[in-house]
Amino acid sequence: MKFTDGFWLMREGVHASYATEVRDLHVSSDHVTAYAAVRRVEHRGATLNTPLITVECFSPAEGVIGVRATHHAGKAHHGPDFELPGADAGSAATTRRDGTVTELTSGPLTLRLDTAQPWGPVFLDGQGRRLTGVETKGTAFATTPDGGHHMVAQLALGVGENIYGLGERFTPYLRNGQSLDLWQADGGTSSEQAYKNVPFYLSSRGYGVFVNHPGKVSFEVGSESVGQVQFSVEDQSLEYYVVAGPTPKDVLSRYTALTGRPALPPAWSFGLWLTTSFCTAYDEETVTSFVDGMAEREIPLSVFHFDCFWMREYQWSDFQWDPEVFPDPDGMLARLKERGLRISMWINPYIAQKSTLFAEGTEAGYLVRRANGDIWQWDLWQPGMALVDFTNPAAREWYAGKLRALLDQGVDCFKTDFGERVPTDVVWHDGSDPERMHNYYTHLYNRTVFELLEKERGGGEAVLFARSATAGGQQFPVHWGGDCFASFNAMAESLRGGLSLSLSGFGFWSHDIGGFEGTPDPDVFKRWLAFGLLSSHSRLHGNVSYRVPWAFGEEAVEVARRFTLLKHRLMPYLYGAAVEAHRTGVPVMRPMLLEFPDDPACRPLDRQYMLGPDLLVAPVFSADGSVEYYVPSGTWTHLLTGETVTGPVWRQETYGFDSLPLFVRPGAVLPLGADDQRPDGDWLEGLTLRLYAPPASLECVVTVPDQAGADAAVFRIVREGDRVRVTAQGSARPFRVEWGDTAAEGSGEVTLPVG
Repeated sequence: MKFTDGFWLMREGVHASYATEVRDLHVSSDHVTAYAAVRRVEHRGATLNTPLITVECFSPAEGVIGVRATHHAGKAHHGPDFELPGADAGSAATTRRDGTVTELTSGPLTLRLDTAQPWGPVFLDGQGRRLTGVETKGTAFATTPDGGHHMVAQLALGVGENIYGLGERFTPYLRNGQSLDLWQADGGTSSEQAYKNVPFYLSSRGYGVFVNHPGKVSFEVGSESVGQVQFSVEDQSLEYYVVAGPTPKDVLSRYTALTGRPALPPAWSFGLWLTTSFCTAYDEETVTSFVDGMAEREIPLSVFHFDCFWMREYQWSDFQWDPEVFPDPDGMLARLKERGLRISMWINPYIAQKSTLFAEGTEAGYLVRRANGDIWQWDLWQPGMALVDFTNPAAREWYAGKLRALLDQGVDCFKTDFGERVPTDVVWHDGSDPERMHNYYTHLYNRTVFELLEKERGGGEAVLFARSATAGGQQFPVHWGGDCFASFNAMAESLRGGLSLSLSGFGFWSHDIGGFEGTPDPDVFKRWLAFGLLSSHSRLHGNVSYRVPWAFGEEAVEVARRFTLLKHRLMPYLYGAAVEAHRTGVPVMRPMLLEFPDDPACRPLDRQYMLGPDLLVAPVFSADGSVEYYVPSGTWTHLLTGETVTGPVWRQETYGFDSLPLFVRPGAVLPLGADDQRPDGDWLEGLTLRLYAPPASLECVVTVPDQAGADAAVFRIVREGDRVRVTAQGSARPFRVEWGDTAAEGSGEVTLPVG
């Protein structure tokens, strides 16, 4: 939200009060509280009839410093609040005073405040270098003509500093220059609205900022004041955390340790998902024809998804199969399971009036009500639609109980659609503030479903396909990009959204291969197949038309088969990246910035990414196969052709539909499985360790996980002159080592000449 009219003036009717100087300072061993006047105090009389802003500085976790600025502390607090599972119950900070200077230090991060100077705390890294700071108008409150009271904060931008994140956003990848209201909305991928609003941004200077407020947070990123990131909330208090690096990976690791690390999705979820699509006509015969068609064309399929119309029209959600379309759901699911498929079902948190659950939920008090006691309803999406009140523990159990019956039928996971259309003119069971609950609702919704899956399916088997989320939602993977058009532009905007989400703490992300709205041109579909199958999760889904590959020609079938088989062979590597995301918060799909933070050319790149630490992927966004991409320093090897490229260099090339820029990082050791038919096979059976441009001083460790995320085998690779020695620990299984055309096999220890 903008408050000023240019640099000199305020907008009409807006009055702002800025922290100006410290009038009192309380310092304990791990906490600093400053009382800041909003005008210069030149005599005693100036302390009368004027506000103070109370600024508390503390550390919730190592390497994180929190700042809480409050005007009137007496406002009732109704919640909800972000859960912070990584907040340290003990002290994570120390303080130091030296004359007028006070410092609060947590790990490699220090807040410094000099009371002899005008108000302006600064944040320093472990070497004492300034990361950012609060300048003249950096701590304030503002009142607006509509009676609103806003707390406002600014943190300075350095020259050339880039800002990323703030959720899954489809606008330009760099947030600089953008005005953003973080407010959940069902706006598709072609608008400034977002399904996943996360009040966390990451800076190219090696720090992050998390605004600890679940309601609407307005950001002006170098926009209202071009040298500042401004964020504001309509409240009496504003709390934010500065998160230390020094690298972007370190920032994400600390941030996700605080707000929650992603669960590890089951290995089977990394295979290809196929759906009925949305508004298409389908029954068991249609589903069977799809599954048969994939098998006949030798395209391995892992998950089949039933979208909305598995239920009867006008009755979403009642979680009852449409008996006219699916007269034998138990038998159908059993037949699909016999073919080795997992089953996904579409659900949402809305209850149509025609649904039997409407009366049941109304009588029990499980649906959200207005202040006068009426059930909140409207006719968008479903007629007479109501909303489950997930702040009510009994309602959560009731909702989960309806899903439990589907799990008993053989369903494995759920697509938790929607969760953004949440009203604010309502009363919540637990007394939550409706404005704060609007964005947070999705967290309760996804958590309810995810925890049910964990309980019923056991640890390591829970996975969602979720559309909406906010901070902390990364704990309940997987998330997909929402409703995109079937075009190259939408393909590119989807990738921008995914990269933005990954820099907001989310480890796993997917999208609708081919686009959701409309029917893709075969060229779009084939290019999207390669991109989709080189994403963490891969799903064929559309709106009014099917996404079976043969609907787009025989070449599309070949492309689907080629990249599905490739993804399966990559599973020892990909699941290792998944385990890393689970343990550290570093995402599977990584913006180039994460792996190459010191390369300025990588900072703005939004049409390519790293898949795990060692694979560079540049999707092709054109029918003719032309693509421009950047290769960082070193000699990179194309995974499919063996061609080498030495960077740093920009490349402009043309690729057929069966390929794309897919390069292996120099010095990488890529573990490849032998089984290309399924994602959850035995990865140690026939395992190959392939070396790429091994340096003379190569010494590294490669770990192949098991499907629970534990280390199944650990390989130590050391280059000794003209040979490479690979020693296996934890496994006596035979393995193969390759470098170019040279290969050696054995168990325990293998030596390979490298010339």
